[in-house]
Amino acid sequence: MSDAAFARLQVAFDSILAPLSGSSSLVEALVNRAFDLFEANIGTQTAHLPPLACCKGCPSCCALRVTATAAEIFLIARYVRQIDDSPSGSAVGLSRRITHANRATQGLSEAERMARRQPCPFLVRGACIIHPVRPLACRGHASFDRRACAQAMAGRDVDVPVSAPHLALRGLIQDALRSALSRAGLVACLYELNHGLALALGDRTRERDWTLGLDSLEPAGIAMVATA
Repeated sequence: MSDAAFARLQVAFDSILAPLSGSSSLVEALVNRAFDLFEANIGTQTAHLPPLACCKGCPSCCALRVTATAAEIFLIARYVRQIDDSPSGSAVGLSRRITHANRATQGLSEAERMARRQPCPFLVRGACIIHPVRPLACRGHASFDRRACAQAMAGRDVDVPVSAPHLALRGLIQDALRSALSRAGLVACLYELNHGLALALGDRTRERDWTLGLDSLEPAGIAMVATA
């Protein structure tokens, strides 16, 4: 997409940030706009490509490190609390699964994490239990070859054919969101998902502090490197 498209995305986020600054509605409004923009545009961006191999029950890429903005993490934290508070929540134990996954992977390099093959805490009976609020990183990682994904996660040296438009659109929307956040005086860093969620679930005031301009998820911040 063009610079003009990037500018339009920034404006879309600016229109939310200005009236909702410091509001408890800010997180949901920002992230829903980001997700809506991705889903509304990915079809036209990939119409010329073959069908994806990604499907329910294929967890091959779900051992990769996932990064997300603070807004995405706080929205997912809300969703996790809803699951935990539901009648079946105690059986799933989602918050406990996140804590365990974070302890198992915190501080590991990407190669070490892949070698350990720690499953994503959101995989429940082979399906993503937070699928409606999965972050942009997950939405933007799509493959054309399920077998190649499985071989790569088994440690084999294979090239996995991934969808370039998915990656590009994810990056464009995320960059526009982060730019708008910075212009509004909010922290626009990226964080490791499990660590960020462990922090957010452990202290509800972190979301409020972030809306006030503080880097409340700072311990989970990552260096800017290529990642899923």
